[in-house]
Amino acid sequence: MDLIIGGGVTGLSYAAFTRNDYRVMEAAGEIGGYCKTIRRNGFTWDYSGHFFHFQNQAIKKWLIDNVQDELLDVEKITHISYKDRWIDFPFQKNIHQLDQQDFTDCLYDLVHKEDIDINSFKDFVVSRFGKSIAELFLIPYNEKLYAIDLDKLDKDAMGRFFPDADLKEIISNFRQSDATSYNQTFTYPRGGAIEYIRAIERRVDGDKLELNKRVVSIDMKNKRATFSDGEVVEYDNLINTMPLPKLLDLCGVDYEKEKFTANKVAVFNLGFDRPSKQNSHWIYFPQKDLSFYRIGFYNNIFGDNRMSLYVEMGLPEDAEIDQQALLQQALADLERMGVVDGHELVDHEFLVMAPAYVHISKESEEQKARVMAELAEHNIYSAGRYGNWTYCSIEDNIIEALNLSLRLEETSSLALDRPSLQVV
Repeated sequence: MDLIIGGGVTGLSYAAFTRNDYRVMEAAGEIGGYCKTIRRNGFTWDYSGHFFHFQNQAIKKWLIDNVQDELLDVEKITHISYKDRWIDFPFQKNIHQLDQQDFTDCLYDLVHKEDIDINSFKDFVVSRFGKSIAELFLIPYNEKLYAIDLDKLDKDAMGRFFPDADLKEIISNFRQSDATSYNQTFTYPRGGAIEYIRAIERRVDGDKLELNKRVVSIDMKNKRATFSDGEVVEYDNLINTMPLPKLLDLCGVDYEKEKFTANKVAVFNLGFDRPSKQNSHWIYFPQKDLSFYRIGFYNNIFGDNRMSLYVEMGLPEDAEIDQQALLQQALADLERMGVVDGHELVDHEFLVMAPAYVHISKESEEQKARVMAELAEHNIYSAGRYGNWTYCSIEDNIIEALNLSLRLEETSSLALDRPSLQVV
């Protein structure tokens, strides 16, 4: 029997794909992990912005075929707040929208890049785009996002999610705008991201999904997991989706805790009494004196006549949080940037994502490889964004669950309702 810890995207997807017997244990009172949705007073808010950017059409079909809600296909409109203007994202493709001096500096440094050793994410962005583009946007924005010095992150910390561009693309964009990136379009249910979770849940045996089941210890040698209600469950394979360090603690695996770090993100979902002035779906803010690094407009997705925002603030993992003080700062900064202009706050919701963005470094990757090998020796497999301690998309989580289910299946034949994908 496969014991699945966590009823989020990865755990539910594994349950939907596997042909082994299984049980899914979710610690919370509802499924979804960070992909939960709040609907109140006419507003629809996710725990934070979760927009599905499908690259694999088989996965897309498998998922949306089971969605029982209106799906909106959206061509994203994204901007960057820079000095006195909004410029199109990504920054490196739109330097021609800057003032003349900044444009000149960015273009010169792009053409005359220094040949430097690349030992960190900061080195990577400087070497790839030159000093000016790095210092005007890429470094300050990502340091706000990750709440860490970028010299401490691996050069490949963002992988394919980093919006790359070569000199030819950047210059071509001067005349014919092309702001494409990996997430140029997204699909979003009118009922929020939870509708995708429910679509996966419909493929899971409800009798094998249990809520309020928090694991408190794992006996790797005897393949037993103990839960907070006292139940002891024996398993053949354990599929974990909770944060990797927590799993290691429960299993008694020796590891260097300081190698696994992350930020946390404080999120305010804010509902106002009147429309927004901006047409953006989300906006990036690199300014160090602003409390948030990104805000998003749900109303511009739904076409609603009242402004509905998510506001994200990156914080160190040990930061103390004063919710009321953060809210007042966020509202003041939104007013300063002209987003709030005479709007009255009707309703709001606050939450903290911890961990949020993991800090990927050479040391963390080496440590991860070692502990994952030790876990696998005991038929424990840690998957998902936090279980695998990585940076990835929700679609990646589904594909990882599929591939893992195929590896662990008692039979190699595919179920008819599964996407046909190459197993990697």
